[in-house]
Amino acid sequence: MANVTLHNARKSFGSVDIIKGVNLEVADGEFCVFVGPSGCGKSTLLRMIAGLEEFTSGDLKIGGMPMVNVQSADRGVAMVFQSYALYPHMTVAQNITFGLRMAKTPADEIAKQLKHASDMLQLGPLLERKPSQLSGGQRQRVAIGRAIVRQPEVFLFDEPLSNLDANLRVQMRIEITKLHQDLKSTMIYVTHDQVEAMTMADKIVVLNAGLIEQVGSPLELYHRPNNMFVAGFIGSPKMNFIKATASPAKGGKINVALPGGTKIVLDDQGRQVTDGQAVTLGIRPEHLTIGEKNDGELKGTLRIAEYLGSETMFYASLADGSDLSVKADGLTTAKQGSDIKFGMPAKACHLFDAAGKTILNGDLSK
Repeated sequence: MANVTLHNARKSFGSVDIIKGVNLEVADGEFCVFVGPSGCGKSTLLRMIAGLEEFTSGDLKIGGMPMVNVQSADRGVAMVFQSYALYPHMTVAQNITFGLRMAKTPADEIAKQLKHASDMLQLGPLLERKPSQLSGGQRQRVAIGRAIVRQPEVFLFDEPLSNLDANLRVQMRIEITKLHQDLKSTMIYVTHDQVEAMTMADKIVVLNAGLIEQVGSPLELYHRPNNMFVAGFIGSPKMNFIKATASPAKGGKINVALPGGTKIVLDDQGRQVTDGQAVTLGIRPEHLTIGEKNDGELKGTLRIAEYLGSETMFYASLADGSDLSVKADGLTTAKQGSDIKFGMPAKACHLFDAAGKTILNGDLSK
């Protein structure tokens, strides 16, 4: 078993607390993604698991075995870095097998592991090249190959695609996902890109200021965020947030008053509000409609329209000056500076209290 367990993990640099008590279970064979804004502690937490940073306090177990006081080389993990970290004077084959050669692994075993990794990553024709003769995507595959030949229990990826262009990022994202399916190994992956997190992960861990905000599957975090931070971080483009007031209504409903006099009625889902309570309504750009009133209607002025072919992004200002983004199909057009109406389906609306905690989530399954 190569499950990874963190219990009350803490890391401080001097008087500055970076990781503030993380409890997490990553199951055997799971692809777990740490995601969050820059400075939230996701790379530090990964390096703590790798043994590259010491724990200030707390416990770490890998495969059920305590690891806090175990050297990095003995933890059964292999790490792939953002910067490739290849030796420029060595060939691809020499880079991949360097760790095995340093460990004095028998030559026949080195050859076997090299063939296995190079076939899996389609590096066979490149084995005699130097890193300077490779593209960015090829260099990253070499770095992954170097990890594969070690046959680790856990793979750790620290923003491995950050240095690649957009097309290569998509390609490598697919290749790493296929690699996980083939190896069936436990993988922990750090990124600030929530699109990578949504497309690759079995489990997403959303970090903020050294604490876990929420853990769940990609769709669970998308549809049922615990708070405004998660709601705004998961999803692209980000969720719209509109200041509003809420009051209880008959029949287990909530009346929500929005800028410009708009009102919408939501199901309270058993979570009553107080009369005139200050709230924030959240709705994703892809759930708004144009020219259809639906359950509620917002009126705004169109500021920017981005025509992307397959879709159109509209950015508008509401009556109170707040911004609104709307994702429409690629055939939708509107004139910049014109008044425009946006329809809101009640079942897609989320509601948050003044502290940013979720009062209710939209339920698109109804």
